Amino acid sequence: MKRLSVIIVNYNVKYFLEQALYAVKQAGKNLNPEVIIVDNASSDASVEMLEEKFSEFTLIKNKENTGFAKANNMAIRQATGEYILLLNPDTLIAEDTFDKIIRFMDSNPEAGGLGVKMIDGKGNYLPESKRAFPKPWISFFKVFGFARLFPHSKLFARYYMGHLSEKQVQEVEVLAGAFMLIRRSVLEKTGLLDEQFFMYGEDIDLSYRIIKAGFKNYYYPDTQIVHYKGESTKKGSLNYVKMFYNAMVIFTEKHFGKNKAGWFGLFVKMAIWFRAFLSLIFNISRKIWPVLTDAIVLYGGVYYIKLYWETHIKEAPAYYPVEFMLYVVPAYIGIWLISVYFSGGYDKNFSVSKSIRGILAGTLIISAFYGFMNESYRFSRAIILLGAAWAGLEIIISRALWHLLTSGKISANPDAGNRLLIVGKKQECERVINLLSRAGINHTLLGFIGPENGNDYLATYDEFEKSIIIFKATEIIFCLKDIKTGHTISLMQTLHDRLAFKTIVPGSESIIGSNSKNHAGDLYALDLNLAIEQASNKRNKRMMDIGLCILMIPLLLSGIFFIKDYVRMLKNWLLVLIGKISWVSYTPDISNTQILPEIKKGVLHPDDPYTDLKPNNISIQRLNRMYAKDYSAWQDFAIFRKAFRQLGRKAA
Repeated sequence: MKRLSVIIVNYNVKYFLEQALYAVKQAGKNLNPEVIIVDNASSDASVEMLEEKFSEFTLIKNKENTGFAKANNMAIRQATGEYILLLNPDTLIAEDTFDKIIRFMDSNPEAGGLGVKMIDGKGNYLPESKRAFPKPWISFFKVFGFARLFPHSKLFARYYMGHLSEKQVQEVEVLAGAFMLIRRSVLEKTGLLDEQFFMYGEDIDLSYRIIKAGFKNYYYPDTQIVHYKGESTKKGSLNYVKMFYNAMVIFTEKHFGKNKAGWFGLFVKMAIWFRAFLSLIFNISRKIWPVLTDAIVLYGGVYYIKLYWETHIKEAPAYYPVEFMLYVVPAYIGIWLISVYFSGGYDKNFSVSKSIRGILAGTLIISAFYGFMNESYRFSRAIILLGAAWAGLEIIISRALWHLLTSGKISANPDAGNRLLIVGKKQECERVINLLSRAGINHTLLGFIGPENGNDYLATYDEFEKSIIIFKATEIIFCLKDIKTGHTISLMQTLHDRLAFKTIVPGSESIIGSNSKNHAGDLYALDLNLAIEQASNKRNKRMMDIGLCILMIPLLLSGIFFIKDYVRMLKNWLLVLIGKISWVSYTPDISNTQILPEIKKGVLHPDDPYTDLKPNNISIQRLNRMYAKDYSAWQDFAIFRKAFRQLGRKAA
């Protein structure tokens, strides 16, 4: 059996890379493959992890992000294997993957390249496992949704070759760059990856040249891998559309001439604008529709409450003036819905308590204003109370229905966490529980699924599927130390409609999973549980910014006497008010080695109260880390109070 060289290009996916390399080691026990990792100037401590845990592999450290094609070529030139495997770092392969693909290539000398069946982190088949060349008409049907409408059509779904079975070995046109096995002898004829493709398109270009050189590309589903991020970028994003279809323009111009590329370029611009329009409509409707629906239903309910009160209680039709429904009721509804929003009632996870809290807060605000109003505007306390009751009922029902339609489930208490089963031996399962606890991850532990019967286990591996049904599990964590990755991948495909899956490798402190091919993977990691990422804290930070802007109004007149750059302070005040910047953000890290959740640039920073101590860069990193990990809006207030003389500074 010929030698295999495995090449992985990494850029800021340390946790996924750790798992991928563990799986590579398990799969390579019989082959002893050459493994080369190219790190494209990652800033997430990937290199440190590699040097500590995988020192036996070859590491190429780039000082800048050179792109996918160029980084792969660096490793290919250094590789010694007869077979070259380009593998993404966000993948998980089975123990028998290497043996099977090499055996197939040895038995099929006409095969120049090979790809395998890929599934996402939810267990769903990824159609990019087999693709056709992106000729303009094929791309047209994909971009404008025909491929989705007719997924098995040879005409409309040609891009993903939907007419070919995903379960059979097939000759295909394009191999996915996430897992691309190529003979070295073929690369010597075709040349390496084209480095004018920075990201996307290089796999299509090389696949085309393999076929043009007289070889065949095969889709091989007899082994499967997990590709956590699908195509590594959110496919609905405008940035993805731009990058991907511009790569298609380069491909078309290179292989079919500039005339066709010109027409294709026009098509690309149309596609980008079309997808941008759809993205805009989708984002607006997703955010506005629940609120708009609540407002309409609330208004209708209060209108009928008013009619009933006029007819049966006051016994005087038209008792309330027209202005009541035109101005007063919309104001009530606005206050209720704003209160629900800031209490978390419109967060991703539905919560009865948050919604009720918002309605109660809104009712208190309305009642407070009601007491200060001129008596001629005090129309009815009873309608306020009845309206609040209706608002509470309507919000609960509408949000429950909304979450049922969008996520397929209703959770009255999302903070209770998932109903969790852990698959593995007792020692590793207990380590997972400890990690979850230390990371502050909420869960309801159902029990362990182990290799044998006993008091330590809820069930055995053979009773796994039955246990899921009986105990109504919603999430599974597989301990790859104790259960094979191949078995894990098979279970994910079998159970993909019911559960969320995560995996952990021996010695790791990160638990990895993904519930969508369109989004980056999910992580339960000790150093990623940051308060500043919580939706409630994001709202609180924005509210603190607005509150500080209001408190600053006297400074807008008097600040000229003690603010260093008064004009800049005025500009900052306006930018904060409209949400372009924040009053407080991370201290700029001059080493650029720290990865933290992205937030708006800020005028003030966590190190500002300590100017006399002159913190060094390590201290600054720790302050930033503490700010993100333990964030509360009062932290911003404290920094603002201590460093307000710096409000005329440029945001950074």
